[in-house]
This record gives sequence, C-alpha cells and structure tokens, in this order.
Amino acid sequence: MRCAVSYNCVFVIGPTAVGKTAIGVRIADRFSGEIISADSRQVYRGLDIGTGKDLAEYRFVRADGTVNEIPHHAIDVCDLSVEYSLFDFQRDFYSAFSSITARGKLPVCVGGTGMYVDSILRRYDMIELPDGFGDRDGLMSKDEDELKAILIAEKEKLHNTTEFGDKERMVKAILLNRYSKTEEYAAKKASLSESLPAVSPLVIGTTLDRSLVRSRIAGRLRARLDEGLVEEVDSLHRQGWSFRRLESLGLEYRFVSEYLQGQYGAVGSADARERLFTLLCTAICQFAKRQETWFRGMERKGVSITWLPEVPGIEERFRAASSIIESSLGL
Repeated sequence: MRCAVSYNCVFVIGPTAVGKTAIGVRIADRFSGEIISADSRQVYRGLDIGTGKDLAEYRFVRADGTVNEIPHHAIDVCDLSVEYSLFDFQRDFYSAFSSITARGKLPVCVGGTGMYVDSILRRYDMIELPDGFGDRDGLMSKDEDELKAILIAEKEKLHNTTEFGDKERMVKAILLNRYSKTEEYAAKKASLSESLPAVSPLVIGTTLDRSLVRSRIAGRLRARLDEGLVEEVDSLHRQGWSFRRLESLGLEYRFVSEYLQGQYGAVGSADARERLFTLLCTAICQFAKRQETWFRGMERKGVSITWLPEVPGIEERFRAASSIIESSLGL
C-alpha cells in the first residue's frame, strides 16, 4: 500500500566518520539515484584528503562484480578564491534536484553540514545581496570588534558564530540583515517561494555510540595524516593561498596551517606532529558532538528524522535504510 506522504528525495545525515557517504551511495545504487553532497568544504577543488573527498566511493562495485558510477553533485564546484555560501549551496542544491528529478532519478542528499541540510528541509528564504547595496566601504573601515557589536545589535538571531569569521563575512552579514528589512527583499522573497521546486524529503539519520565515533575519528585522522594531509595543506599554501584563508576552512586546514607555521613546535618533529594529531582529533570529536546537537535541534523544530540502528556495519544500516525507503515510497 502506498504511503500517504509522497517523498521525492532522500536525505542521509549524521555526524562525521559514521559512514554517511557509503550508505548514501548504496541507496543511490539500489533506488536509481544520484548524490547531492551537503558538505561545506567538499565544494572546493583541491581540498581532498582533509575533507575525505574520496571520489572512488562513488564507483560502486556490486556483489555481481558490475560497477555503477554514481553521479554526484555539489563537489569540486569552485576554488578557494570563492567564499562559498549558504546561498550558493541552496542554488546548487535546487539546480541539481531539478535536473535529477527531470531524468526520473532519485536525489539522495548526503552530508553533515547542518545548516546546509536545514536550509532545504526547513526551506530558508535566501535572497542574494544586490551589488552596491548599503555602505560597504564604511563598514569595511571598522575593526572586527566594531563589526561584531553591530551584527549582535542589529540581527535578531544569528545563525551561528561563523558569521564572526572575518571582516568580509561580518560586513556581508550586516548588509544582508539590513537588506532583509526592505520592501525589495519582501517582494523577492514572495517570488522565490513560488519558484522553488517542491522538495518532499525522507530524512534518514545515522550515528553510532559516541565512544565508537571518537575511535573512528582517531583512526581516520591517522590514516589521513599518513596519506598526506600535511602535504596537501602545504601544497595549497605554496600555490598562493594564505594561511589565513586556509585557517578559515576550519578543522584539518586550520590545525595543519598552525602546525606548518611552527605553532606546535619544530615542523617535521615527532612531538609537533603528535601535538597536531592530539589537538585536531579533539577538535573533530567536539565538532561531531555539535553536529549531533544540531540534528537533534532540527527534530525539536519539526523536522522528522528516522534514525538507523546504531550498529557499526554499513551493510546492516543500509538494509535498514532500504526497508525505510521501500515502505515510505510504497515500493
């Protein structure tokens, strides 16, 4: 019997290091789907090891030996000269969603960037800031503390503290907030609501026991360091990207940049490398905890998430996800 709710896409969400991509790829293979990534750093070309951008994962080898190349979207779409934003993600998501559904395929959105996921599931109204709006030069002349005070005073609700990342980001946030109070913005918002494609998502969450997540994070980080994470960041810097820009990407790129600047001791020494591992591993574990908190908060705000069993095996969780999808789609 067909479910009363008609879903037209699947989301696979959860904290880092729990196997979301592996599950999403299997879902795409099983249900004739394509992946839309919801990862705020995999959009950048050159950020490969640090973001876990293993494109080989999308080359799925079936049990009978045949290979299915799973199409993927919102990966490697820009270089580091671009400050990829939530607005950009929404635009790219809706474009990919429309293209995938037009081909009769199932969009499968996979990722752990909570705000990206939430912007689709709760349909954020994202309007682009027009060129020349507001006194940008005047704001840029202020220091970061002044901009932070303006942003706190003027914006009723901050999405998160990443809006304090740097002057450019804070100025843009202030101008966007001011623009959101104009009649022009209201008119564009009404028009946007009518033009966006209708997304009816089935949201599947996956996580593991916190101690296991920490263990997987540590093992994965060791592997990435062995695979050349430090060398990747060093190469990006040698290509001309400043350490400030790399640090703004957070986690692996921030900590490795600090390591390369000698903040943890002599670069290349065993002590400095071990300090890098310890500090970065702790930061990633804290990040995973914040991801879980974000997703649980989405549930409190009305997003329905069906959580998979907390078992380590990918295949067992995939079978559980398949059962949920078959039931939900009336297959």
